[in-house]
Amino acid sequence: MTRENPVLPVEAISESGIRERFERQNYVADDRVITTVQLALQLGRPLLVEGPPGSGKTELGKVLAEGFDTELIRLQCYEGLTAENALYEWNYTKQLLAVQSNEGTVAGGAGAGSGSVASTGGVSPSEPDAETDGPRSVFDDEFLLERPLLRALTAGEDRSPVLLIDEIDRADEAFEAFLLELLSDYQVSIPELGTISADNPPIVVLTSNRTRGLSDALKRRCLYLHVEPPSFETEYRIVSRKVPELDAAIAAEVCAVVERLREESFLKQPGVAETLDWARAIAALRSEGDADALSTAEIERTIGCLLKEVQDVTRVDTALLEQLEAAAAAADERVDSTDT
Repeated sequence: MTRENPVLPVEAISESGIRERFERQNYVADDRVITTVQLALQLGRPLLVEGPPGSGKTELGKVLAEGFDTELIRLQCYEGLTAENALYEWNYTKQLLAVQSNEGTVAGGAGAGSGSVASTGGVSPSEPDAETDGPRSVFDDEFLLERPLLRALTAGEDRSPVLLIDEIDRADEAFEAFLLELLSDYQVSIPELGTISADNPPIVVLTSNRTRGLSDALKRRCLYLHVEPPSFETEYRIVSRKVPELDAAIAAEVCAVVERLREESFLKQPGVAETLDWARAIAALRSEGDADALSTAEIERTIGCLLKEVQDVTRVDTALLEQLEAAAAAADERVDSTDT
């Protein structure tokens, strides 16, 4: 099932519109990424982004929110995450106080609003009991605490929010199954209130590090984008934009060293996030105007910005450091070759 997104203007979700917004956010994306994002927006489909940690998956969701000047609603997944944690909770303290003061009643709670909410496209309060001048139900939206998924369905009054469901592969399969209704129909069911649907569907981005396989049912509801660590040329463009304080030649050396490190069979390969951290660290440790080439000592001192496992760090011996230094020394020539 597809659903058009009526909130975003047509020009905003054109290829040029998306490219312009990515450029403004200094987000480097190739044509494949641009086209997949464009299709997800035009068709109103969730976007599932898979790839190794640090390859820019989460950043894509943030950039979309900033680029479209809309709210980013993030759900960080973890083992044991339940629908209640992600959807809604009742404010039990407020309910108890209301009942104790005779301003609220538990009568008529469960199922009271069933079937009436969907037509309004949002959380609808139970009718206040002003007509009967009696206590109102403590199962209306006044006592409801919205969590990210419910917030994403009710927040799009003026503009669709971006719902970032981060690292869905960390959640249990039961939670993954719970998401299916939301991903296909942009609606959820709450026993006490009925079905809640979004007037303006959120832009949904799911990310996965592939720590486990996702179900076919979830994949069918999404457009799929697989991302890999960027090439030397792409990563150089990213570092140049994100860390402008670093000399251009040193930025190229940084990218060349990271590229060489990724050839090693480390437990955890450095991603783009680690590259940017290292580039900022190198810039911070150098005085202004210092454009000396990276040395083995400098690489060794700061290797903790790139490698986060002790087994990986201990593998960086003298021979590998010399290879990294050699890779850095050849970076200038590669940049010149790219420019021509």
